[in-house]
Parts: sequence; structure tokens; C-alpha cells
Amino acid sequence: MTSRRQRRVAELLLEEISLIVQELNDPRLAFVSVTDVEVSPDLRHAHVFISHMGEAEETPSVLKALEHAASYIRRELALRAILRYVPELSFHWDTSLEQGERIERLLREIGLG
Repeated sequence: MTSRRQRRVAELLLEEISLIVQELNDPRLAFVSVTDVEVSPDLRHAHVFISHMGEAEETPSVLKALEHAASYIRRELALRAILRYVPELSFHWDTSLEQGERIERLLREIGLG
């Protein structure tokens, strides 16, 4: 169960990280979207979920670029967001879009969609 504070911090991080990633001058991150952020109860760690409008083969390079930029993103968060602690960031691929498309396709195949 997440606290109200965790949800508020996660929403703030989602907004700010989305903006920062758009500002990065890295062609590997051209079509990256931040889809969700989960913050630990102590607010020291954040799991950032991303999606990418591109080929599946590009996934490792996208995650590598984000991990490389994590310290810069944290510094920017420290300047932009009023937080006691800027959490450590870890980036994860969000597969919910692919799963949703697969379910929709299966429903169409059996005549329910």
C-alpha cells in the first residue's frame, strides 16, 4: 500500500523526469516516454518505467542511455523539485502497452473486440 506522500512524490517525479528526458540531447532517447514512477516507502529509491516508440532491438541502448544520464537527471531533479532527498533512480521497461495490444488482438481474434 502506498502512502499519499509516496503518490505525490511519484507524480512530481513523473512530471519532472518526463521533461528532463525530453530536454536531453541524445538521439537514442528521441521517442522515450516516462509511463510510471514507483517510490519506495522511505522515498530514497524510485523505479522509473519507460516506453519507447521504436524497434525492440533498441531497448538495451535506450535503457543504457537512461542509466548513463541518471546522475544528470538526479541533479536536475534537485534543482527543480523541492524534495528533502532526491531518490536513486532505476529505469525499467514498461511492457503494459505491449500486453494491452496483445490482449486487444486476442479479443478481436475470438470476436469479442
